[in-house]
This record gives sequence, C-alpha cells and structure tokens, in this order.
Amino acid sequence: MTDIQKNLIAGEWLAGESEVENRNPSDLSDLVGIFAQASADQLEATLDQAQVAQREWAAYGLERKQAVLNAIGNEMMARAEELGTLLSREEGKPLAEGKGEVYRAGQFFTYYAAECLRQIGENADSVRPDIEVDVRREAVGTVAIISPWNFPTATASWKIAPALCYGNAVVWKPANITPASAVALAEIIERQDIPKGLFSLVMGSGRSIGQRLVESPKVNAISFTGSVPVGKGIAAAAIQNLTKVQMEMGSKNALAVMDDADLDLAVMLALGGAFGGTGQKCTASSRLVVHAGIHDAFVEKLVTGAKAMKVGHALEAGVQMGPVVSEQQLNENLAYVDLGKTEGAELACGGQRLEMPHQGFYMSPGVFLNTTNDMRINREEMFAPLTSVIKVGSYDEALSVVNDTNFGLTSGIVTQSLARATHFRRNARTGVVTVNLPTAGTDYHVPFGGRGDSSYGPREQGKAAAEFYTTVKTAYISAGPV
Repeated sequence: MTDIQKNLIAGEWLAGESEVENRNPSDLSDLVGIFAQASADQLEATLDQAQVAQREWAAYGLERKQAVLNAIGNEMMARAEELGTLLSREEGKPLAEGKGEVYRAGQFFTYYAAECLRQIGENADSVRPDIEVDVRREAVGTVAIISPWNFPTATASWKIAPALCYGNAVVWKPANITPASAVALAEIIERQDIPKGLFSLVMGSGRSIGQRLVESPKVNAISFTGSVPVGKGIAAAAIQNLTKVQMEMGSKNALAVMDDADLDLAVMLALGGAFGGTGQKCTASSRLVVHAGIHDAFVEKLVTGAKAMKVGHALEAGVQMGPVVSEQQLNENLAYVDLGKTEGAELACGGQRLEMPHQGFYMSPGVFLNTTNDMRINREEMFAPLTSVIKVGSYDEALSVVNDTNFGLTSGIVTQSLARATHFRRNARTGVVTVNLPTAGTDYHVPFGGRGDSSYGPREQGKAAAEFYTTVKTAYISAGPV
C-alpha cells in the first residue's frame, strides 16, 4: 500500500478530504505516489495560522532569515540529482533538465538569502523645515502562490524565496499534476527555523482550493503562473478584496532568423527553444520568423534536426525530449496538429503520437511550414513540441511579425549585424529579448516578465521582486529643538 503524501496545514502534515494518483508520463505503470487533497476547512485553518506566523517571522533578525533561505537553497543544490530525478519522473522532462531545474531553484533561495541583508531604504529631507523622511519596504503579509506543472520546482522557488526573504507568510497551491516535487520542496522548507504555519502546502484542484484561496480576504497578495483565462479569473476574484496580484501567463514567442545569421547556430537555437522541455514552457520558440534569403537552407537543417531528436523515457540516457505531461495535454497537442493542416500549413515532420516500449504520452517534435502569422497555430499558445516557420522578405517585416501578437513575453533575433540586433533589442515589444541566444532561459538575478496577455503586475525575480512582495511605508520624523 502506497503511503498518502499529506498537506502541510498550519504547521502539521495532515491527510485531506480525498486523494489523487500521480503517475509517470514516461511509464504509466510507474505510480509516483498518492497525494492528499486539502479541504476548505484546512485552507481556512492554515490561512489563520499564516497571519500569526507572519508577524513572528517579520520580527526575525536579518541574519536568521538569511540562514533559513541559505539552508533551503544549499540542500536543494546538494540533492539536485535525487530531486531532479523525481521531477523528471513525474513531469517528463529529460533528467538533465530536471536536475538543472532543481539546482537553479536552489540558487533562487541562496540569491534571496543574500537579499535579506540588502533591504536598504531611502531617506530625504521634507519640504518642511526640521523634518526628516524615512522610506522603507515592509512585508505585504500572507502571499498565495499558485504555480504551474511545467517547472514545478523552479517557478515555485522564484516565488517562495522572495516572499520569505521580504518577511511574508506563504500559502502554496502547486499544480495537481506534479505534487511529488511540491511535497519534496515543502519538506525541506518545513524543517527550517521558521514559525509554525509560516509556510503551507495546500494541494487540491484549481476549481475548489485554488478558487477559494484567491477569493479569500485573508490573502494579501497572489502570485500566479499559468494560462490567460485562469489568470483573468484570478484577477477578477482578487479585485473584490483589492488583493495585490502578479501574473505570468501565456506566450507566443518568436525567434527571428536573418539572412546574415550563422545558419548552424540559428538551427541549434530554434531546436532547443522549440523542443526543450517538450515545448511545454512559456518561453518556447513557437514562431520561427525566417528571412527568405536563408529560409530554404534553414528549413532543411531544422527538419533534419527535428527528425533526429531522440524521444523517450525521461530517465533514459541520451533522451533529448521526454513525453508530454498528460493525456489531456497530448490530445490538445494533436488537435493543434489537425488544426494547422486545416489552416493550410504543411507539417514537414513529427506531430504524431509515438508508440514506445513504455506506455506513456509520447509525441514526435513537429515543424509546420508555409504558415502565416494570422493562422491560429501562430496566434494561440499551443504548449506543445510544435513550431511554425513564417517566411518574411526583410528585417522590417520580421520585426512586424514578431510584434504582431497579443502576447509579449520573449523574443529573439539571430543576426551578425550589430545594427539589426540593436534595433531589434530596442523595438521588439516583449519583456525579454535575446540576441543570438534561444528565447528560453533566464537568469535569477534580473527581472522576468512580459507585456500584453503574457504578464500582469510587477516583475518577478531579481531586485524587481521587492515591488510585489513588499509595501512601501513613508515615515516623517520631527526631532524637535536641540
């Protein structure tokens, strides 16, 4: 009998009102675990305790907080192989990516451990005589964190770490499809020198626990990563309590390949950007905007490279692309393949369900050719190992296509022209721009976020995170006569 993995409610590990199974998408016979689903009463109890714990945590000394975050980060980095294996087993990304994700997640905690000592305010003289002004940031209170399944450890960590760094309590609802990584991280955090109930793990469906969490007046801020429709629903619920929100949502990222690009580099960036993480990442290169002067040579190498990618069990050596995360996701992906064909796109390779030695949700990486930017496959986020090539006749047309989207998370250009690279960097309407690099992949010490339907609210990561996880207090001081 498999043990039921519990929720962390008000500082105690508790069973819930029901359970869900978690199976390995690489091998459905592999039961990763059975996970408790929190009840509404448990959520209320943990929100109440979070308010008490947050006041205690805010009063901790800076070095005491720093030690907690350092300990979390260092343990995650030390256990990257073990926890990365668990992550790959339940989510499906190749083991190297799983280990890399856990290690990077640890770095978020050690980065924000250092930020605990850098919380420096401002001071000024008042416009009135003999009055000084002190401006500082204080914790916002209790933060609800709702994280996705595609980066179950990293995305959660880049939210949890700054939340704790700046003195907040955290109530975390992870994606229900990747609960094992959530429990593993929660166990590390719970063992630290923190007040009882400062950090909570509430697993459950978005319709029940998630909705109740975002509607709660006991929550002071909500940080969410997921789809646009869910994000808009959260914002609508949050405004009823004037709850602060930060949301990272959909994308339709473009990689522009110019006629002066290094061809081999461009193909490598496109393949990695489009099919890394099985295309299940918000920074995936789903639109390849290619100059006519290099189009045919680029397409030939791209299709050859896509066909050569090794798809297989996430834990097998040499696998470059694992399975899709779930049957529902796979069915949605295959529906987009059919849609693309209906719209007149040519499927040059892939886009098919694969039969493998293990029963799982395998799909071959697909490349669409002869597409236009008004096709739905180029307007909607597919979250699949599918990418589309859009041929353009000039740099100006390429930039116009890149910007012709409701989204605005990342974009990239491959060129050897400094003038084009500079112009693109300044005029691409995305929150992140890359030059001769994949659209995917970000550093932890600088801001991350987008424009349009991709993001709403303050930026994540780096020092920019303070804007969301803190509130500003301005104090006026009159010392009186000497």
